Formats: sequence, structure tokens, C-alpha cells
Amino acid sequence: MVIVDTSAWIEYLCDGVPAVVSKVDRALDQDLVGIGDLIYCEVMQGIRSPRQRRDVSGLLLSLPRFDMVGFRMAERAADNYRCLRAEGITVRKTIDVLIGTFCATKGFPLIHHDSDFDRMAARIGLEIL
Repeated sequence: MVIVDTSAWIEYLCDGVPAVVSKVDRALDQDLVGIGDLIYCEVMQGIRSPRQRRDVSGLLLSLPRFDMVGFRMAERAADNYRCLRAEGITVRKTIDVLIGTFCATKGFPLIHHDSDFDRMAARIGLEIL
């Protein structure tokens, strides 16, 4: 199973950065992609067109779904955030620490287009594709 972060979905849906789009395409073709509730929320809140909302929601909800946050995961993410800060690494969005922690904990590789994940990867055991 592979998780595609919001940043990569945006590239994919907008036909953006070819390397990112290609990674998402390959993972989708191989039926490897799962969707987390946090990522679903972020993607859907940025779509204005009712038709595109319907189409994108249909695509995302056809994938295996994961609840990414509960109290245990929130505690792990808070620990990761504190450890990263102690090493001088500030992740700009709490949601990225939650997503990264979920993927690292579950052993799911992540496809992204956000440098915060690269900075936290080695320190929290996050595999990046």
C-alpha cells in the first residue's frame, strides 16, 4: 500500500510536475494507493467545481480508506514533532507530521511534493517514493 499526500494529488489532478504525476499514475495502475481521511479532507476542501468535486471524490473514495488519527497516533506525532524541533527541523503544518507519522508507523511509503516530508523522513522512519 502507498499513500499519496495532498501535495501529490494536487500535482496529479492539475497535470503538474511530471515526475510526481508519473509516480501517482504508476501506483494507481498497480492498485497500490490508499487514501487517508486527512488527505481526503485537504484535497476536497480545495476543489471549487461541483462536477470536479464529484469526480475526485469518486476516485478517492474508490481507494482503500484509512483513519489516520486517533489518540495513539496523535501522541506519536506530537513526540515526532518535538524530536524534529529538538534537531532544528520545523515542519510547517501539523497535518504533515500526522500524515508522516501514520505512514511511518504503518510502514506505508509516501508519494508527495512537499519538502517537509523529505526533512522528517529519515528521522521518523518514513519511506518516500
